[in-house]
Amino acid sequence: MSSSETVHDQRVGSPWVMLALATIGSVLNFWAWALLSPLGPLFRSTGQLGELSESNVSLLVAVPVVVGSLGRIIVGALTDSLGGRVMFPLVSALTIVPVLAVPFLALDSFTLLLVVGFFLGVAGTIFAVGVPYVNAWFPPAKRGLAVGVFGAGMGGTAISALTTVRLFEKGESLPFVITAALLAAYAVIAWLVLRDAPGRTRPTTSLAQRLRANATLPVTWMTCALYAVAFGGYVAFSVYLPAYLITAHGLDPADASMRMAGFVVVAVIARPIGGAMADRVGAIPVLGVVFAVTAVCAAMAAGNPPLHAGGTVAFLAMAAALGAGSGAVFGLIAQVTEPARVGGVTGIVGAAGGLGGFVPPLLMGYIYGRTDSYAIGLWLLAIVAALMLAMTFGPVRRLAEARGD
Repeated sequence: MSSSETVHDQRVGSPWVMLALATIGSVLNFWAWALLSPLGPLFRSTGQLGELSESNVSLLVAVPVVVGSLGRIIVGALTDSLGGRVMFPLVSALTIVPVLAVPFLALDSFTLLLVVGFFLGVAGTIFAVGVPYVNAWFPPAKRGLAVGVFGAGMGGTAISALTTVRLFEKGESLPFVITAALLAAYAVIAWLVLRDAPGRTRPTTSLAQRLRANATLPVTWMTCALYAVAFGGYVAFSVYLPAYLITAHGLDPADASMRMAGFVVVAVIARPIGGAMADRVGAIPVLGVVFAVTAVCAAMAAGNPPLHAGGTVAFLAMAAALGAGSGAVFGLIAQVTEPARVGGVTGIVGAAGGLGGFVPPLLMGYIYGRTDSYAIGLWLLAIVAALMLAMTFGPVRRLAEARGD
């Protein structure tokens, strides 16, 4: 029984060229997705949007995250049907509108900025386009590495952290205009150059049927939990770390953004390594190390050690673990999911990862507002990571063994 038909396309490209172009698209869209994060603390300190609380800043940077995350469910399913050649330029072109709306419409209103941030979340759906696209171009033995390389496109958030504040100080519209121009150029190039993999399968069932079928798979819900902690933890720190460093350690916005960029770069480098290790030794042992390191480092950070005396090491080690874990989760999905369902499963799992990044910033802001401490939030991360460690060596391992991992 088959719910798919083969799509024949005579225009064949190189897998590595397609991977490179897909990764560039990921970088640019993640850059756009994270544009508001470095500016949140700046808006609070300058009063440009009025009096903003810590919770206001958390909400401002979290809204694009949750929209981009939930949107992946639909976009992943659409990618199964339409293919990455259509979806990459489409998502990139749609993202241009909210990017330009920020400086030319919303910079003087917190409410308008929240609305525009909602639509900016479209950029975050690019992940659900790239995973099934890349997965189709590579054989099973290389999919962990290939998807890990594509996932390194999340380094676009580091570009945003390094450049947005500096460009904004030179001209409020500058970072947004530059990002929009690059997205426009990419959309054209992607439309002209990208090709779907030969033999790509297109589902014949309806979108609603596929969503329902994918949502009931055991692999979907197990990897949702793992990814919500691994990638969700990365997203949470990448959007909230500047505010945390400014409040807890007294850094200025530029210094905090630089340190956040270091966190992102470490996670980006670790992601393809995690995927490659999942190909080589299996995803289960990699994920075991990931969640053990995360639990220990979160517990260390909960003590709020000075950055020069263990604090920096704890956060960088956690960045490496979360990045490697994000790559290993999709290595696991590629190994145990049939190709025609990878997009749909990826969309749901990607949504869980983004939602995992949406809740912590709001929770951290809420807890700090009432306790003047981030310790409770970090201890919660340590506990959840320990629970994921137990889950990895329990039901997830049994599932992987049943599927021949």
